[in-house]
Amino acid sequence: MSVRLIGANPGLTLFDAAGERTAFASVWRVDWSERGPGQAVVVWQAGGVRILTPRPELGSWLADEFTRHFPEVAGLPWGTPEVTHAAVSLDYDLARGVRAQAADVVVEIDEPLDRRLIRVPEFDLGGTPNLLSTVYVPCASGRLTVGGVAVAGSPQVTREPTASSSAFLADAEVWCRATRPVLTS
Repeated sequence: MSVRLIGANPGLTLFDAAGERTAFASVWRVDWSERGPGQAVVVWQAGGVRILTPRPELGSWLADEFTRHFPEVAGLPWGTPEVTHAAVSLDYDLARGVRAQAADVVVEIDEPLDRRLIRVPEFDLGGTPNLLSTVYVPCASGRLTVGGVAVAGSPQVTREPTASSSAFLADAEVWCRATRPVLTS
């Protein structure tokens, strides 16, 4: 099993009052990967997909290989992303939350509710199985601001039987190519 990426990937999905997704933001802190280290913010809104990063090749890889296959964006239109070359400012604290800013985009996720290890033995990334392990930290609140305007919607949070939220931190994240046993006759 080969490691593809080590880092953190907080996420935020906002929903309107009718339960429809209004936006999704994926914040990446890549400590090591097949494509090198770096940071990126990937944002989906009805108007399209944006990648904000100082390393466009890394940001595009993260969006194409990972983010576009996440369940949070399943069924949403995913056109050709607009890439913005921009520094990513990241204030990340597992006790408080995260604030990421890149160009005119600000993602804030805070008020951690729980911390637990999650392991997904076959996370399907567009037909490619991957093993994912991460420390999942559901959070009570999250906001997305684009161009100085707050994006409408709020995260969906449940507290029973265990805390879960569409605003979360994901740290100590490791993505590996999953290996399947070879069947012989």
